[in-house]
Amino acid sequence: MRDILRVFTPHKTVPNVPWTGAHRWDLSPKRVLILCSALFVFGLGDSLLIKSELGNAPWSVLAQGISQQLDISIGFSTLLVSALVLALWLPLKERPGFGTLANILIIAAAIDFGLSIFPEQESLAIRYIYVFVGIVLVGIGSAFYITCGLGPGPRDGWMTAVHNRTGVRVGRVRLGIEIFVLTLGWLLGGTLGIGTALFAIAIGQSVAIWLGVVARTTAR
Repeated sequence: MRDILRVFTPHKTVPNVPWTGAHRWDLSPKRVLILCSALFVFGLGDSLLIKSELGNAPWSVLAQGISQQLDISIGFSTLLVSALVLALWLPLKERPGFGTLANILIIAAAIDFGLSIFPEQESLAIRYIYVFVGIVLVGIGSAFYITCGLGPGPRDGWMTAVHNRTGVRVGRVRLGIEIFVLTLGWLLGGTLGIGTALFAIAIGQSVAIWLGVVARTTAR
């Protein structure tokens, strides 16, 4: 039991694992498969939060609001938002990697897929289960995606680029961006609620736990 608990101890840094790439375009079949699978799991987690109707992850609040205004799917809306954020990299001279581009396409497709297969639930208990399972899946997907080392997602890359160019702390940059995104998404009709708050509170810990699992199960 003690060994099991040790495996699930949160990790404070991004570990270097057997599939970590040397640079953002260091592609191999195994690395690409892990990356794509991780992004798909991430998207399924996002879709569970949306399906719970208890509150989406911050960027999904915006994507849902835009989807309602333009009468498009949330997945396609997510793709449009991601592409727009990536365009904001240009004046900041940030360079995307393979993982950045895969992030845009696969997460969007996985969200629409998840929304099509996960049934709506009237039971409040099951809707909360959707939220917690969604947070776990996003944590798993993030951990495996990050350790591939093939480039940050559009949103994280924009955040770090703004930090690097302005000197404003990363935490403050992230907070400012997410408050803006949440507010705009809510005004457009996106679902903001207890699920959003739970995601904000738990997602960092979920990612840290799964980074720890990855680090300890691949240690040589």
